[in-house]
Amino acid sequence: MTKFLLSVHVLAAIIAVGPVTVAASMFPPAVRRAAAEGGGPAATAVTTAGVLHRICGVYSRIGIAVPVLGLATALAMGVLGDGWLITSIALTAAAAGVLIAFVLPGQEEFVEQLAQGRAVDRQATVRLALSTGVFNLLWATVTILMIVRPGSTTGA
Repeated sequence: MTKFLLSVHVLAAIIAVGPVTVAASMFPPAVRRAAAEGGGPAATAVTTAGVLHRICGVYSRIGIAVPVLGLATALAMGVLGDGWLITSIALTAAAAGVLIAFVLPGQEEFVEQLAQGRAVDRQATVRLALSTGVFNLLWATVTILMIVRPGSTTGA
């Protein structure tokens, strides 16, 4: 059962978190391109920004399965109290917080601005890119902790 849970957990992380990290990273440059084009709501870059935002929203909801499956896996493996796992849980919560508090609302605001043909503040896109970078860095750290697992008996 442990191998099954671990496999599903890893697959969920790849399928759900991967698209969010990529789409969120692509979003600020897409907004800057859309603002530079100034083509109004029908411009390709505006459409691209909207699609990237939808990808982030949909896959972040699906991504809820990742920590749920991770907790089930940790329980089955008997590592629920290990320091590396507790740290991973805290970093996962921080990543979710950054996504919910900064990345998704920031994207929503830009999509609305572009759809209405309003000017986009370049500094605001830089702040969004920074928030996205923090989100991605947190997930990268969690991934490394999942692989290295300090104190692991697997020799990894």
